[in-house]
Amino acid sequence: MPPVRGRLTPNAPLAPLVWFKTGGAAEWLFEPADADDLADFLRALDPTVPVWPLGLGSNLIVRDGGVPGVVVRLGKPFAKVDRLDATTLSCGGGASGILVSSTARDAGIGGIEFLRSIPGTVGGFVRMNGGAYGREVADILRRATVVLRSGERVELAAADLGYTYRHSALPDGAIVIDAVFAGHPAEPAAVGAEMDRIAAEREASQPLRSKTGGSTFKNPAGHKAWALVDAAGCRGLTRGGAQVSEKHCNFLLNLGSATSADIEALGEEVRDRVRAQSGVTLEWEIQRVGLA
Repeated sequence: MPPVRGRLTPNAPLAPLVWFKTGGAAEWLFEPADADDLADFLRALDPTVPVWPLGLGSNLIVRDGGVPGVVVRLGKPFAKVDRLDATTLSCGGGASGILVSSTARDAGIGGIEFLRSIPGTVGGFVRMNGGAYGREVADILRRATVVLRSGERVELAAADLGYTYRHSALPDGAIVIDAVFAGHPAEPAAVGAEMDRIAAEREASQPLRSKTGGSTFKNPAGHKAWALVDAAGCRGLTRGGAQVSEKHCNFLLNLGSATSADIEALGEEVRDRVRAQSGVTLEWEIQRVGLA
């Protein structure tokens, strides 16, 4: 491995870092000291070594065989959010949705409240065009700064990312280190009230206090994924230590003893049952990485 100023850990357990609390180790876990440390490392790293960015691990299955190559986790140096002007924020790639939306509220910026409901970081939001409650990142992103797998640092406009539903054209191995989000002027109290409404609705409808991975499947055109799963008789379905949530059918749960193989196999069984019942093929929203 190239020399670094941050932390580089071999054979690093990933289960403690992901919401499901399952999965194997990273061959290497790199937590860069800053953007230059990240760029220098990637530039010097053998180009055949795979690189995987990791945020909060909220929408991720790490397979039990672990992740070959380097997992990059952006920590506190990348978690800052700064107001640029009356309607825009500069957000580090490691900043959480709660921090971004709270900073927007305090600055009197509306239109960013929906990030309060997405358990992840800015890097993941930008890559996956994260969204909820009728809004998505494509609506608010102005530009993003990324470090490519080659170590080159580039700035991309929102139009460069080819956004579609829960998808971007960001190259594999590219890591988002900063994004500029734009909203509109609003009263902080009104923004806070909307954030509170979203939080309460999410608490009432989703199994937030469980070991879960968030929304499992993308909503197919004209359908809600949870409704298709429910109609196929999958509410409460189990496989090993994994279960389809009885509270929200588009969430999979680790009941305490699940392996990543249990969770992924349960998801595939759900897809099979939905396809047989409705003819619709559900597409995974949760990322699955590593070796079985």
